[in-house]
Amino acid sequence: MSGVVFYKTRKLKKITKFYTERLDMEIWDDQGKCKILSDGNLILGFCESDFSETEGMITFFYDEKKKVDRLYDKFKNIATVKPRENKDFNIYQFFAKDPEGRNLEFQTFLYDLKPFRRGDEILRMRRSYREFMDKNISEEILENIFEDCRYAPTSMNSQSYYYIIIKDRKKIKKLASIRGNSSSPIKEAPLAVAICASDKKTKRKKQDADIAAYHFMLSALNYGLGTCWIADMNRDRVKNILNIPNKDFVSTVTPLGYPKNHKKLPDRRKADEIYSVQN
Repeated sequence: MSGVVFYKTRKLKKITKFYTERLDMEIWDDQGKCKILSDGNLILGFCESDFSETEGMITFFYDEKKKVDRLYDKFKNIATVKPRENKDFNIYQFFAKDPEGRNLEFQTFLYDLKPFRRGDEILRMRRSYREFMDKNISEEILENIFEDCRYAPTSMNSQSYYYIIIKDRKKIKKLASIRGNSSSPIKEAPLAVAICASDKKTKRKKQDADIAAYHFMLSALNYGLGTCWIADMNRDRVKNILNIPNKDFVSTVTPLGYPKNHKKLPDRRKADEIYSVQN
């Protein structure tokens, strides 16, 4: 199920400008007298009326305290309090008001959340992370990630992929040393994951393993975790360390952990530069 929360407004043009220009929301649907705005999975609608609805609270939440602090710096002139920790709800927050007096809350949760991002966000947000927080990953989150991963497609539905979670620090250090600087991020995370495909189950073991690896990385991001594609790990030494059959294919051994810092999107080509049409 999806939904939209609507508010009546006497100043549709001004409110639309505030939420799009100041809060970077997009116009998701323009119905003339109603503007529906979105940012991530938050969808708000404002409809022209002879009175304004200002009750309740519109809450925007972010994945780290730094973003809340940056927004406070941006909205000091409309903020009603400074950012602070709320121990009752284990959040970090501040409050402000929009041009018609609606209460706005900007916060970050100080604990792990269930997935909340849209699919397009996941696709656009994936980055390679090489530095991680000293924070354990719960068994529940790992189980949820692998619940997602069992839907990875394979050649002829062979389901040839398998994952090896590596917690042994000695093994992690050995794996991190195999390709020098290229594989060194493996030792920076609390654990690593090898993503493989069985030679006995498929004739397309490289393709199956690569797809499974990317499926894993997107699922990990959905739970707030960072990964890094370490290429060229289909080596005898890796297989010896992890007791992987010689004929199986190792797509990658990725570090897995909570990123220290969230990366910005690097420059990308425009959409019309990456495809062509043959009629």
